[in-house]
Amino acid sequence: MKYDRFKVRPLGGVATRLTRFAMCSVILAGSYSALYAPVASAWLWDDEGSTPVATTLSVEGARVLLAEGRELETIPKATWKELLNPLQYKVMWSGGTERAHTGELLSEQRKGVFVTAGCKIPVFRSEHKFKSGTGWPSFWEALDKDNIVLKTDYSWGMKRVEVLSKCGEHLGHVFDDGPKPTGLRYCINSASLAFIPDENASVQHSPVAGAQ
Repeated sequence: MKYDRFKVRPLGGVATRLTRFAMCSVILAGSYSALYAPVASAWLWDDEGSTPVATTLSVEGARVLLAEGRELETIPKATWKELLNPLQYKVMWSGGTERAHTGELLSEQRKGVFVTAGCKIPVFRSEHKFKSGTGWPSFWEALDKDNIVLKTDYSWGMKRVEVLSKCGEHLGHVFDDGPKPTGLRYCINSASLAFIPDENASVQHSPVAGAQ
């Protein structure tokens, strides 16, 4: 039998709620009831005290998830800040942009796969890279579109399409002024990427298998 609308609470939680109810009744009966009503109501139904929620993850724990390629989206920003260098964190988790013509991978011409710098998700191949003249690595196609997420972005007073990895990393933006056959230009921050030459490793085209 399923209980979709009702949740059985532990005895300790019931006792706590009854105590809160009694105290709230005293508070709301006073002359400042209108002032304290919202606070008392929120406190009465607050379950945080009885159900702690983990909000942190150690660097070691995050590295285990990355090595196993699982639950990458659960790694909090505070942990990423320790795992990445300042520029990588600013770009991937604060939506920043590196200065044009400064990226290490801008002139990369070897054959291989571009993965995200944090989660190590394969997102682009060297065959799809082209020289756009913009100052950022540009690609006319994504390696595996299941590994990226496109999101409408209205920042800077304009409408753009943001490119993120499946685990939430900001990579850059995609525009419709690229070359044939797609007509697309994925304008990507070099700081968001890492390059794996074909001769060094074999990369699977999935977030789980590709994370290392």
